Amino acid sequence: MPFKILVIVVLGLILASLGRALFHLSRRKPEDGDKMVKALAWRVGLSVSLFLLLILAYYLGWIHPPSG
Repeated sequence: MPFKILVIVVLGLILASLGRALFHLSRRKPEDGDKMVKALAWRVGLSVSLFLLLILAYYLGWIHPPSG
């Protein structure tokens, strides 16, 4: 159960970072370009980290694919 909460929190952070980048894109001020790039870089970093965490959790046996 704690692993599911961690995944949900990271997904929330990814969405928050994407929303922040959208906010800076819509403002159209010169200094917002750098802020938008940083927000998108955080999103990519969080996404890659979550992907690697899921792969690690699968190999360690923390999660299992559904049996159907």
